[in-house]
Amino acid sequence: MNTPLNDKIALVTGGSSGIGLGAAKELIAQGAQVFITGRRQAELDAAVAELGPKATGIRADAAVLADLDTVYAQIARTAGRLDILFANAGGGDMLPLGAITEEHFDRIFGTNVRGVLFTVQKALPLLSEGASVILTSSTVSIQGTANFSVYSASKAAVRNFARSWALDLKDRKIRVNAVSPGPVRTPGLGGLAADEATRQGLFDYLAAQVPLGRLGEPGEIGKAVAFLASDAASFVNGIELFVDGGMAQV
Repeated sequence: MNTPLNDKIALVTGGSSGIGLGAAKELIAQGAQVFITGRRQAELDAAVAELGPKATGIRADAAVLADLDTVYAQIARTAGRLDILFANAGGGDMLPLGAITEEHFDRIFGTNVRGVLFTVQKALPLLSEGASVILTSSTVSIQGTANFSVYSASKAAVRNFARSWALDLKDRKIRVNAVSPGPVRTPGLGGLAADEATRQGLFDYLAAQVPLGRLGEPGEIGKAVAFLASDAASFVNGIELFVDGGMAQV
């Protein structure tokens, strides 16, 4: 069994479904003990049951700072440190310029930017020297997307966090990188459509934009996260790793 992350302690925020769950599975497969967070207890419990004994679920909303304090208090109490932090919790929906509301902006930036910032900042006392921090950005961080400007801007902000924090944390030899998925078959992507027929049309449209001709799967993003978390990426720092089937590359 390939266990390059044996004895590592990891946290995956937004780990109860989609990319977060895919990453948690891969980190565990490579030997890590993984804490996951999610906002909905039933989904969290189902994910922990699927992941097995090396997973621990903590109900938390990454946009709520008191929830983050609870998460880190539990990790400090039970594990004492963090070697891998995958600040993945986030999401967004579509509104065109002219229809954007304060609620839309505050909700998306609250989770995707403010939440990521404080997820990492509050982890600092627990992060071991040489730890790996991985942030979820997106191909839309470098592409214009109609009706998706607020989400896209939030992911561009996350991309710069990786660059800037790699400098802030260099004295502790903590590496900070961003992973930028293209379209991935997740509940979040499917949730952009109102019904099954519309959802399939969206998936087909997005797959047609990808040179590989298909959507990505959460586990494929998980493998990239596990790489960035591992010693195989020991000289990889401050990058944006696109896992997009070529969508943003050609």
